[in-house]
Amino acid sequence: MTKRNNLVFIGLQIVSWVIFVGLCIETGAMIVNFVFSLFKPEFVRNLYQKLDLSQMYNTSKLIYFGMYGFILTISILKAYLFYVVVMLLHKIDMLKPFSSYVADQIKKISYITLEIGILSLIARETSQRMEYYGLESNKLNHFWEDGSAFLIMAAVIYVIATIFSRGVEIQNENDLTV
Repeated sequence: MTKRNNLVFIGLQIVSWVIFVGLCIETGAMIVNFVFSLFKPEFVRNLYQKLDLSQMYNTSKLIYFGMYGFILTISILKAYLFYVVVMLLHKIDMLKPFSSYVADQIKKISYITLEIGILSLIARETSQRMEYYGLESNKLNHFWEDGSAFLIMAAVIYVIATIFSRGVEIQNENDLTV
């Protein structure tokens, strides 16, 4: 690997770590706010990112828990996605990148990305249905506005995972014949 490629790879590792830490902080803040709102319901209008879900909480606690559950689950999955990416970048051997570990991790990344995409689309549809019943949910849209992008990304990553799996098979066959 050339020096330039090595620098790019190290840069990708750093960026992945920064995104992972940021997502963990965001997820942790949302979990703390959710738990705090359980014990002090008046806190619901001052949630993380100035998210005011007091109307939803006062109308139906079940809807509040469901929508906040969507937010938390998507946030946790995004943090877990970058955890897998960070571990992949940490353990990959660039001299012999076609390994079963790398292929499995890339496949896992595609599955997590698919889960985020599907869950985001379900959450978006659910929040749009809530507007039909008079509950304001526009503030929640930024949590799942990228669901379609995650679905497309999952498909692309799955294709890459399939190519890596085939590369592992070919590499193993070549190792056996030599």
